[in-house]
Amino acid sequence: MTATPRVVVADDQALVRAGFRMILTADGIEVVAEATTGVEAVDAVRRHRPDVVLMDIRMPELDGLAATRQILAGPGEAPRIIMLTTFDLDHYVYAALAAGASGFLLKDVTPEQLVGAVRLVRAGDALLAPAITRRLVQRFAQHDTDPPVVHRDLAALTPRELEVLGLLAQGLSNAELAGRLHLSEATVKTHVARILAKLGLRDRVQAVVVAYRTGLVTP
Repeated sequence: MTATPRVVVADDQALVRAGFRMILTADGIEVVAEATTGVEAVDAVRRHRPDVVLMDIRMPELDGLAATRQILAGPGEAPRIIMLTTFDLDHYVYAALAAGASGFLLKDVTPEQLVGAVRLVRAGDALLAPAITRRLVQRFAQHDTDPPVVHRDLAALTPRELEVLGLLAQGLSNAELAGRLHLSEATVKTHVARILAKLGLRDRVQAVVVAYRTGLVTP
């Protein structure tokens, strides 16, 4: 990984793009390109190979969800994608998470939250902390009829890993998991890494989605 996250900002509102660029640049994060449509976002990712994409859900020509699917299906290592939405219960958000996005942010996010989110997903984690994410997953997981992209057999997990996955799906942080299971945070991280590897998942968000889609956890 490069020393500083490289970011593409995709949003059809010029003020949003300018504001996010200013915030990120002030914190030493490089914005390598901007895009006003989903088509431009896909092209910008192919040309610049960023670490993170801030992707608006609703854009002309190609919406953020379709653009996310194209980007994550492309060759090479895909960037982490953070979805941007104006509405906290946008019905596209769950589909975006299921498609492989690493989380989402509301557009009225604070500068500190924006910078923290970019650095968090760049480090391989996912935006699971906001209660709204858990609420969206719970609301839409049981209504999702699309089959998982990758075959995931929970039988591959040990009883402890199933326990960790179940708690993970409830939105617990590593520290909370460690306290609940009387383990060290390092051990919890190892369990989470093994779960992701066994199930062929990108990050914790996809693990939560799988937990609900397989019925391991129910709303």
